[in-house]
Amino acid sequence: MPPRTSNAADPAPTPAELRPALRVAVLADSDTRWKWGALTARRLTAEADERDARPVQVSGLLLRGRATPTPRQLAEVGEVGIEAEKVREVTAVEFLHTVRDEAYDVVVLALVGGGVQAMLHGLAALHLTRRPVIVTGYVGVVYEKLADGLLLRHGADVVLANSAHDAERFRTVYEGVGADASAVTEAALPFLGGAPYEPEEGRDTVVFAAQPSVPASRADRTYLLRRLVEHARLHPRREVLLKLRSRPGEHTTHIEELPYQKLAQRLPGGLPPNFRLVYGHMGEVLDRTDLLVTVSSTAALESLHRRIPTAVLTDLGVREPLGNHHFVGSGLLTSWDRLDGGYRPRPDEEWLAGQGVAADGSYGSAYDTARAKVAELLADRQLPPLAPYYTPATAPGYLPAILARHHLAPDGTPLPGAAAPQETGRVRGAVRETVRNAARGAYRHGVQRVAPVIRRMGEL
Repeated sequence: MPPRTSNAADPAPTPAELRPALRVAVLADSDTRWKWGALTARRLTAEADERDARPVQVSGLLLRGRATPTPRQLAEVGEVGIEAEKVREVTAVEFLHTVRDEAYDVVVLALVGGGVQAMLHGLAALHLTRRPVIVTGYVGVVYEKLADGLLLRHGADVVLANSAHDAERFRTVYEGVGADASAVTEAALPFLGGAPYEPEEGRDTVVFAAQPSVPASRADRTYLLRRLVEHARLHPRREVLLKLRSRPGEHTTHIEELPYQKLAQRLPGGLPPNFRLVYGHMGEVLDRTDLLVTVSSTAALESLHRRIPTAVLTDLGVREPLGNHHFVGSGLLTSWDRLDGGYRPRPDEEWLAGQGVAADGSYGSAYDTARAKVAELLADRQLPPLAPYYTPATAPGYLPAILARHHLAPDGTPLPGAAAPQETGRVRGAVRETVRNAARGAYRHGVQRVAPVIRRMGEL
């Protein structure tokens, strides 16, 4: 066959550096979800970036609410490829305006289920000629509200599952209610990584990964703290660290009404010299960890991925509200009594593989399928309209309230008065932002400080 000759009508090839950038927006509502969303965006676009040198621009947006991360929290999240000072805070309606005006190619919704559902309906109501590919998923172990959370995420083009185990569960829920399950895509937690564990001579560090809301009661949290401190006293040459998610007054994905910092101040006998409270990036803490202990934190999967000895506590029972039931069959369940005596759990390799934790500590092809799916959707010049499972017809007693929390009507359009006004000048914009910040501070103070006190008083 003779070689194909050039035709004057054929478009000239476009150099990679002249191709338009792939524009990605990440909308998150907490520090942990910001980390998940930003890293997910990077993982999903990494292959395109390396293959054809097409630039990728990721915009960071934080949904204003009770758990909106502070600059300090953003800085402690770790390296995600987006500078913290370039991340801006928006309302739901402002976000929708931004998507309409900025023509993003991909939008990652790193939100709680209700937030995802509201944004899906809001985006659908924009009736964009060319809409972005919508990606969502879970930030960690899915151990509660499986059906509720999944159905609230239904309608996205890609619903990421962190393991084969989760992907199977997700499809079962969707298919069980007659919903399209094709969006479910197996991947992995995007923040798994770091150097494989290597013991270091002279180092002996135990880290307890605290959780904001597990366990919930003062008695249970005080018990765990007391056992951790007792472990430090039993092993005076061992460094014992309590890894905390946030400082008092800050919020993360879940509300923390009883911070360990405050409980530690009231612990009889004080704290031993080899016991410390630490903050910061979890990966940096794991760099010097010889045993990770938790009730059910996703930090356990980070630790296991690096082959660090890991223990999941049974002291308070193996119960669904604690989330440690997720680790049944893992080989990790144990108690403080056994850990005090020197026991170190050995993980079950088959269980690890099912949870998306590689036996060799590598990612392998975890994101290949997800990247290919996003690339295929991007190549479709006319994506179908977003079609969530919940609609005013299928869930008239549930959906309107979810949308109203984000100032959206049942049809996804902004409620009267919710539309973002246009700024008419720098001075007015600065004044408006100052008032907004003051109101936000008052709101957070009410949610984080006053409301917990009122709830505890009501329990007396």
